[in-house]
Amino acid sequence: MGPRSGLLGLFALFVAGKCSYSPEPDQQRRLPPGWVSLGRADPEEELSLTFALRQQNVKRLSELVQAVSDPGSPRYGKYLTLEDVAELVRPSPLTLHTVQKWLLAAGARNCHSVTTQDFLTCWLSVRQAELLLSGAEFHHYVGGPAETHAVRSLHPYRLPKALAPHVDFVGGLHRFPPTSTLRQHPEPQVPGTVGLHLGVTPSVIRKRYNLTAQDVGSGTTNNSQACAQFLEQYFHDSDLAEFMRLFGGDFAHQASVARVVGQQGRGRAGIEASLDVEYLMSAGANISTWVYSSPGRHESQEPFLQWLLLLSNESALPYVHTVSYGDDEDSLSSTYIQRVNTELMKAAARGLTLLFASGDSGAGCWSVSGRHQFRPSFPASSPYVTTVGGTSFQNPFRVTDEVVDYISGGGFSNVFPRPSYQEEAVTRYLSSSPHLPPSSYFNASGRAYPDVAALSDGYWVVSNHVTPDSSETSYPSLQKMFGGLLSLINEHRILRGLPPLGFLNPRLYQKHGAGLFDVTRGCHESCLNEEVEGQGFCSGPGWDPVTGWGTPNFPALLKTLMNP
Repeated sequence: MGPRSGLLGLFALFVAGKCSYSPEPDQQRRLPPGWVSLGRADPEEELSLTFALRQQNVKRLSELVQAVSDPGSPRYGKYLTLEDVAELVRPSPLTLHTVQKWLLAAGARNCHSVTTQDFLTCWLSVRQAELLLSGAEFHHYVGGPAETHAVRSLHPYRLPKALAPHVDFVGGLHRFPPTSTLRQHPEPQVPGTVGLHLGVTPSVIRKRYNLTAQDVGSGTTNNSQACAQFLEQYFHDSDLAEFMRLFGGDFAHQASVARVVGQQGRGRAGIEASLDVEYLMSAGANISTWVYSSPGRHESQEPFLQWLLLLSNESALPYVHTVSYGDDEDSLSSTYIQRVNTELMKAAARGLTLLFASGDSGAGCWSVSGRHQFRPSFPASSPYVTTVGGTSFQNPFRVTDEVVDYISGGGFSNVFPRPSYQEEAVTRYLSSSPHLPPSSYFNASGRAYPDVAALSDGYWVVSNHVTPDSSETSYPSLQKMFGGLLSLINEHRILRGLPPLGFLNPRLYQKHGAGLFDVTRGCHESCLNEEVEGQGFCSGPGWDPVTGWGTPNFPALLKTLMNP
């Protein structure tokens, strides 16, 4: 250990000197609300850290995404394989050699890469990691309703300046695992009328969005769909079976998950995990379903980052992925956001449809230099995902037209410029909306979201053999439901010999919302001050930054998206 300690000491001196840089100087390092420190980590404790290596040809990747996603392009639907993507973005031989040599000298072990070779995950002791990443100081933390444990550093880290062209960031230091954002709506008073629905169930969804009993998977294709969630939660097969027994009698369905990627624990089922699986499998009925589960992660790993690594390491993946994850844009470093955006771009190039919820804080609100501004969410604000906003029934007890769910997220990115595919729609909204907030509250030239919407209020769920009251189960399942409908459309496309939908947005905006119910009533929440008085953006005819183009009318959407 003597020679190695000496070598590590030399590294510490080198890194701590003037020849170093901070990869993520703008990363928020505050302890999230509800988290507490349990003290310093033991120096000999093992950590799993992920090193994001600098990629090549990112601009070319962006061009290819546009080409394979635009129905007007001769390359439309000719998606890249994982091997194609790897050939394009693989780090240079110099980057691979430099980073591997640096980590080996520091004592890193059991290093694993991915097919694209742009991530490297290694094990180090806390002592080695703190010497390698100058300034880092690892502590144990616990927080959230599930008392999630994590090892993180609230101190900035620095790397040798010689690594600046080779390493984007190091994962496992700053970003904390997400905790539940399930929000309760006020419970409406039930009128004394017979025959009214008291919550959203699969039959209510199928009635509102015009699905028939025949709108299910055929069971004869290789079509599949997936949900990914990163809370310390599990779903139970027995709950899924009971849910389908109670609510799936009117349509053919599968009562078990085809594949779990990750580790399913044996603890109590979580409402959100149960909700995700039950509504993806009832909307995308009779279609093979995967679940990405993160409860088995090591405490130093970032669950969302681990999911991105899985995408870069699997050649055959489900066509539709619905994801429960979001952070405030301003809480993340620009380096991290741009790199994650490239990972989403890689998925789009491969023909994957990624759906994220728009968030559940309305337009959001934070103070910048003493002035309030709206607060966009990421990855909802990424130009390479389809973002789903939330709606409620106009009459909470009848299957009626929909209005804005006041907590539904939406707005304009402060990081990503407006993509060309939505230029016309967003320009029209900004020039015609009678209820725009003051311009100082949002970046009108940013990527605007959401793109579409779905019911988000009052879902029934079976969890731990119990069916909780529907007022407890609001919001997270909306993108699962929309994703299930897109899986049904993929089924039709595959049977016709057409490619799966892939990245949906260019086609969606070209069609000006055809196949969707336009939601034109309601506004979402925002800053509680005198200037905007708690009101963010409002819906209106056509696209808007609260409900996008609207909610699905399945037969019309199927017709719109079946054209080659």
